[in-house]
Amino acid sequence: MRTRAALIVIAFALAATLAFAGQKTETVNGVKVVHNSGPGAWGKSPKVTLEPVRTLGDVDTADENVAFYMPSIIVVDGAGNLYVLDTGNHRVQKFGPDGKYLASYGRQGQGPGEFYYPAWLAVDARGFLYVSDPNNQRIEVLTADGKDHKTIKGLEQGDPLLVGRGPVFLGRPGEIVTGAPRMRFIMNNPDEKKPAALPKLVKVLDGDGKTLREFGEPRDFDDELVNNAANEVIMTVDGAGQVYLVFPVQNRIEKYAADGRLLWRADRDLPYSMEIKEKGKIERQGGGVSIRMPDLNRCATGVAVDAKGRIWVVGMTRQLRKEEQVGTSVSMTMSSGGGRTIGYQVQGDTELRKTDAYKLEVFDADGALLGSMPLDFFVDGVFIYGDRLFLMDKYRGTQFKEYRIKG
Repeated sequence: MRTRAALIVIAFALAATLAFAGQKTETVNGVKVVHNSGPGAWGKSPKVTLEPVRTLGDVDTADENVAFYMPSIIVVDGAGNLYVLDTGNHRVQKFGPDGKYLASYGRQGQGPGEFYYPAWLAVDARGFLYVSDPNNQRIEVLTADGKDHKTIKGLEQGDPLLVGRGPVFLGRPGEIVTGAPRMRFIMNNPDEKKPAALPKLVKVLDGDGKTLREFGEPRDFDDELVNNAANEVIMTVDGAGQVYLVFPVQNRIEKYAADGRLLWRADRDLPYSMEIKEKGKIERQGGGVSIRMPDLNRCATGVAVDAKGRIWVVGMTRQLRKEEQVGTSVSMTMSSGGGRTIGYQVQGDTELRKTDAYKLEVFDADGALLGSMPLDFFVDGVFIYGDRLFLMDKYRGTQFKEYRIKG
C-alpha cells in the first residue's frame, strides 16, 4: 500500500464572524442568501493544517484487499476502524485504525448480505453498517461483524430507467436521511402529462423505511434531460441531523435544519460560466431509448462538515481538459420478466494522476467563505470524521488519502 502524500497547509488568518468586504447577504423569500466573492475571510497566517496520515488503496497493487474498483465512500466507526465501500467489487472492506486489512463483507447478488453496485455506506454507534443498494432497491443493514441484520425497502425506483447512486446517512435518532441518486435518468412517457412538480432532493425515513418528510427544491429548467443532470446533488449530514447540499453543476450550496427548513443558501465567485452549453437529446425508437446527456460545466465534486461546523467543498479551479476526463458508462438490459442486468465501465485515461483543476473551499457554519487551498491530484469526494479528513480518487488511483485536521 502506498503512503505517498504531500503536506497540505491552509495559510489563512483568523476568520471574521461578520460580513466582510467581498461578501454580501440578502434575504430572498425569507431565506438568507450569501454571495461570496474574493478569496474569503481568512488571511495569510497558517491556522489550519492537513497533516498526512496514510493512503489506503492502490490500483496497481497485487493485494486484492486494497485493490478497489470505483470506491464510493470511506466511513469510520467509534473504535477507529475504517470501512471502504468498494462499489465496483460489490463489497465492504474493513481495516483497523492502523490501516491493516481485517475483513470483507458482501458479494455480488440480490440475496441477504449481497450487493449490486452498492452506492453508499453509513455506520451507527453499535457498529452496524447501512449499505445503500439502489439497484436492488433497498438499504441492507449488517451487524458489526458483517452478518445480515435486516433489509429496509425505502429505495423504490419506480421507473426502470432510474439508475443511480443514492446516499444514505444517519440523522437524528431513529432517522435515516437519503438523497436522490447523483445522476438520474427519469424518462417520462411522451404521451403522458408532465408531472406537476419535480421530486424533492432529500427524503427522511424511519427505521422501517417509512417516509417521514421530504425537502430540498430542485430547479425546473423546463427540459427533461437538463432537469435530470443539473439537479445532481452531493450531500452530507452532521451530528445534529442537519443536511448540506452542494450542486455540482449549479453555483449553489444549501444548509437545512434536521426538520427540513432551509437555513441558508450560498454561492461564490467562479472563474467559468455555469450556463447550459448544450441541452442534450432523447431519441425514442420502438422500445429503445438513446440519450445524449447535456453539456454542463462542473463546480464541485464533494462536501463534508468538520467538528467545528465548517463546510469543506471540493471545488474546481477550472474545467477538466478532454484528456483529463474520466467517467463511467452504464449499460442495462431488461428481460421479458422485468429483471435487469446493469454494468459500469470506467472510460478515459486513468493513468493520469496529477492536475491543478481541484481545490478545497472552506465555509463557516453560516455560509461565509473562509478560504480555499489548491490540490494537485484528482479528487472525487471528501469525508470527515472527528479530526480525520479523507480525499477520494475514485477512478484513477482508486484510493483514499487520509489527513489529520489541525486548527
